[in-house]
Amino acid sequence: MNRLGLVFDHRFLHHAIAGPSLENPERIRCLYLHLQQQKDRQAISHVSPREATSAEINMVHSSFYVEQLREHAVKADPYSYDRDTYIMDDSLPTARLAAGGCLALAESIMAGDIDYGFSLARPPGHHATAGRGMGFCLFNNIALTAEYLRRHYGLRRILIVDFDAHHANGTQEIFYDTNEVLVLSIHEKGLFPFTGEADEIGAKAGKGYTLNIPVYSQFGDSEYTYLLGRLLQGVVEQYLPQFILVSAGYDGHRDDSISGTLLTTPWFATITHILRKHAADSCSNRLLYIMEGGYNPAALEKSVIATIEALQQNNFDRPGILTVPRAEKILHDHPLHQYWTI
Repeated sequence: MNRLGLVFDHRFLHHAIAGPSLENPERIRCLYLHLQQQKDRQAISHVSPREATSAEINMVHSSFYVEQLREHAVKADPYSYDRDTYIMDDSLPTARLAAGGCLALAESIMAGDIDYGFSLARPPGHHATAGRGMGFCLFNNIALTAEYLRRHYGLRRILIVDFDAHHANGTQEIFYDTNEVLVLSIHEKGLFPFTGEADEIGAKAGKGYTLNIPVYSQFGDSEYTYLLGRLLQGVVEQYLPQFILVSAGYDGHRDDSISGTLLTTPWFATITHILRKHAADSCSNRLLYIMEGGYNPAALEKSVIATIEALQQNNFDRPGILTVPRAEKILHDHPLHQYWTI
């Protein structure tokens, strides 16, 4: 069984608010209990998170932004900074711990201590830009991890795959001008943050290294498997990433009311098998999942467990990729063909 490193910690429950919010500790409480029970019976390494240092946070986020968060964390109104993203006393330490936990997993993978990693931390991060938090996100965990790999390990070809139902606007903005991080985001059209059109392709040295696949509501397993299967096969063969990072959003599940996407629990195992194949072929299995959205706790728990089991299996399936006409048209009309052979 493969060596899987997990980051999960009761301190990730501390970022909480008394009022209603989709992004709350109940998203992961039962999942944590399940993982705690399974930890000692399976080949799972519990990787202890640490708080990311100020210097590490500043690799991606401006010091002015971090100071803004500090100021708003002590205000009486937890929504004083952003109408969707609450922040209070425990929020910054929790967000630092989430970021640092991702860095710890990356270190363990680079050291060869584990084969794969999965950070089950919150708050999520992919909407946070260099200078602003939004959409439940304070620090951009996956961007910080990619930048850490660039600076500390000298990696120059990092692939980020984001299958959250919402566009990875923060991650895109941070790496828009570089070819050292390729950001591939598949997301539902018309959802927050209302960005991520196909013609957002990157700029300067990064032109062609941002790939957005906006899809229609009601797309499900077959469409997503076709689109990501085709894209990853072409992009990985040509880009040859040295590390694959995954913004693992589970809010595209058919039971999650925040989107109209119709993914099922088994699909999250399917995409994991596909990503494992490409990680094996291109980057010595360096594959790290970082949890983003997922707001139906029952669907989130089942889908994360399906992902974890797919990461643990000694052998991985190579699912067939069947052509789906309405998904094929999205690729046929996409400007990515100027840069990649798909």
